[in-house]
Amino acid sequence: MKTSATLQYRQYALSTLSVLTVSVLCFLIKDEINYRIAALILLLTVSVVAMLFDILPVLLAAFLSAVIWNFFFIPPQFTLHISSTEDLLTFLSYFFVASLNAVLTFKIRQAERKARDKEEKEQTIKLYNTLLNSLSHELRTPISTILGTVDTLKDSNLQLNNEQQLDLLNDIDIATVRLNRQVENILNMSRIESGILKPKSDWCDMNELVNSVIQKIENCDGHQLNYTVNENLPLFKLDIGFTEQILLNLLHNAVQYTPSNSIIEIKIFHESENCKIIISDNGNGIPESEHQLIFDKFRRLPDSKTGGSGLGLSIVKGFTEAQNGTILLQNNHPNGTVFKIEIPAETSYINHLKNE
Repeated sequence: MKTSATLQYRQYALSTLSVLTVSVLCFLIKDEINYRIAALILLLTVSVVAMLFDILPVLLAAFLSAVIWNFFFIPPQFTLHISSTEDLLTFLSYFFVASLNAVLTFKIRQAERKARDKEEKEQTIKLYNTLLNSLSHELRTPISTILGTVDTLKDSNLQLNNEQQLDLLNDIDIATVRLNRQVENILNMSRIESGILKPKSDWCDMNELVNSVIQKIENCDGHQLNYTVNENLPLFKLDIGFTEQILLNLLHNAVQYTPSNSIIEIKIFHESENCKIIISDNGNGIPESEHQLIFDKFRRLPDSKTGGSGLGLSIVKGFTEAQNGTILLQNNHPNGTVFKIEIPAETSYINHLKNE
């Protein structure tokens, strides 16, 4: 990582080189342009430098351009002496305008940077307020369920039969899974943002993985999850944990945000050295205007039902890209959505793998 001092030295070098380069070019065509045109060209160069660099390198460029203009262009040439009062006033005006231009441009950039930082800070606060509001519901609900159910089980005055006890324990189980999912989403997002995601590739039977994930989806609410085992699939070498989380989040979103009795289809292909995952539904779909935004953190569709932290799809995108994969959202016809994921993966059939 470059230090601040190194970057500062680079700005000094580039600003000096810019002025020298333009000065040489102007000097080569000095017969075609007069020294006042050369002043305008040098002033333009300082203006460009001012838009790119910090104040001190820009002031150096302004001072250097003034000295070069005086020495090489103002008559008499090759001397710092200025014989004409008009030329002296022109030189002083040039130096003043160049310096003022440098300072004002820097101040404008500084103000823009502050405004941008303020806007980003406000946006971050807004996003995290959204997260906290979502989590206040998402975490409170399962926690309340667990606490209330445990209190019921502990109440010695209640005579519960085995079936009632099993129902209460099932409620605890569902609430615990929901709570665990939210905590995992938060931890996964932290890993993505910190940039420490390092895939650990291993051989994976996608048929087994998909069936395992389907078993983990709770509260299907009448949704039909369709997956036909593809006997011709090879084993894929990819990060099993990342891929499982991708499938879990996509299927959970499909179950949560599509109407009851919707059909959700999962397909796995081996295509062009990629593991291709397609998850489609026949729900209400996602407006095309939201297709690019839907993968942003905390992004939720307008008028979507309560529940969810808005992290699921951003985690899917993060885990896909961590494996050098791509994700694409399209509309399903006549209605619904289709998520297409392609992850580059080495492949091997079982017979080949046994010989490795």
